[in-house]
Amino acid sequence: MSTTTTDLPSLRHTAAHLLAHAVVDLFGDDVQLAIGPAIDNGFYYDFLKTTPFVPEDLPRIEARMRELVAQDLAMTGAPIERAAAEAYYTKRHQPFKLDILHGIPEGEPLTMYTIGGFTDLCRGGHVESSKRVGAVKLLTIAGAYWRGDEHNPMLQRIYGTAFPAQAELDAYLEQLKEAERRDHRKIGKELDLFSIEEEAGPGLIFWHPKGGRVREVIEDFIRGELRRRGYEPVHTPHVVREDVFKTSGHLQTFAENMFGPLELDKERYRIKPMNCPGHILIYKSRPRSYRELPLRLAEFGTVYRNERSGTLHGLLRVRMITMDDAHLFCTPEQLQPEFENTVDAALTVLRAFKFDDYKMFVSTKPPNALGDDALWERATNAIKAACDHAGLAYEIDEGGGAFYGPKLDIKVRDAIGREWQLSTVQVDFNLPERFQLSYVGPDGQEHRPVMIHRALCGSLERFMGVLIEHYAGAFPTWLAPVQAVVLPITDGQFEYARSIAAQLADSGVRVEIDESNERLQKKIRNQQMLKVPYMLVVGKSEAADKTVNVRSRSGEQQTMSPEQFLASVQNEIAARI
Repeated sequence: MSTTTTDLPSLRHTAAHLLAHAVVDLFGDDVQLAIGPAIDNGFYYDFLKTTPFVPEDLPRIEARMRELVAQDLAMTGAPIERAAAEAYYTKRHQPFKLDILHGIPEGEPLTMYTIGGFTDLCRGGHVESSKRVGAVKLLTIAGAYWRGDEHNPMLQRIYGTAFPAQAELDAYLEQLKEAERRDHRKIGKELDLFSIEEEAGPGLIFWHPKGGRVREVIEDFIRGELRRRGYEPVHTPHVVREDVFKTSGHLQTFAENMFGPLELDKERYRIKPMNCPGHILIYKSRPRSYRELPLRLAEFGTVYRNERSGTLHGLLRVRMITMDDAHLFCTPEQLQPEFENTVDAALTVLRAFKFDDYKMFVSTKPPNALGDDALWERATNAIKAACDHAGLAYEIDEGGGAFYGPKLDIKVRDAIGREWQLSTVQVDFNLPERFQLSYVGPDGQEHRPVMIHRALCGSLERFMGVLIEHYAGAFPTWLAPVQAVVLPITDGQFEYARSIAAQLADSGVRVEIDESNERLQKKIRNQQMLKVPYMLVVGKSEAADKTVNVRSRSGEQQTMSPEQFLASVQNEIAARI
């Protein structure tokens, strides 16, 4: 969805100040203030209120915000000494603001920004006046622990969004309605694809038979693409000694997201959060020659990450993550063609699922990175050079890399214009160094390989969630869990219906029969709700003529022989449409 040239993050950051202004105006001393940043699709502000907010408060707050917008209030900033800022928030009984202040390093400049009657400690990044905020809408109230720590007080987070013009806001709100209609959690339940069983624990996915079929089709398609590109399948343990993750650096940088440790034979083990150490150990299991490289190892490996319960969201944020993971070990000379081939594989997969609108981002060194700057620069330059050579346009995501290396992220837009990060390709000089990997070159000497990490669709859980919403549950025929259902009108057509179903199933079509006692129109309506691509209605005349009345999901009807339908649907499946 396009917007005007106004700086949206600055506009929305200003809107967050106006939200806090409105709340203070309406509720006064009953409110303690926390933080209020701009986010991807809007803004939020966190509050602690003696009497919690209720949804009925949002229209009042929003109306006051609109009054403030209309007043064209100037946003002004002024430096402030630390002691003065501390006195300001102490007098107003604002402990969270004092906590923020105490977390700012000594000597760092402090600024207070004022808009109308509201002043807030802030680094800046605003529009010059409230009128520039344009159109605002408050959306929801949610809970949020202070600083994301469940041991801290639970605050209330008010989410909102803002656009320069009302028309843009209206279009976004329509998109939100459509997104709610497409919610993969709702559709997943309606189509019986998956569930999250609270008895087992949050963030753990149970794939039902129909969801399992779709997942199997995705896996088979990716496996075929990997075989074509020379990848070798491997499988690695779910639990390994903790020392492996010390060597990889995961224990130093990722421990809070790891499950374990587990004690076994007086040794500490961890459940794997990543597949790369296992693939590295396979590479390291014996001496390697340059003649074996590039070595491409692929695994649909399930990893486990201790994501905070408040961040879990259906299939999109889980604790059990199945990666379509692969790691390539190559010589420095092979890096560029291997990287380009890997990106081409990712785009091939995305296009097969009708993700044709995408952007690429080169993500650079993050604050928690391991390894020296020279290796990081070398790896980052290799990604940029490969993209330039392949003619791929990209943007820079400063600090967005993994802790062991920079990466290329591919973000796609779905059917209603939302952006999702799916495929990722990473160049890594650090882990080969940390694990002391080597190969014998043509000169007879040992050399260090380069490593490429890549996931074509990210995780299967997230990819499936995005796919459900992208297609609104109406999967294309090649991907649908049930591609055709045979609907006999009466018991007298059961035998004929079963023979058609057997013929289709023997030819690889995923087919079912509805032998219920429901009337035909109810059967058709049920299958439409399940978004089955084709319904084959058979009554007395079809049984006599050895035909089927084919009804497509879109409502088209045609009478043909079972053989004609089979040929048609096989062509559609082969073409992946």
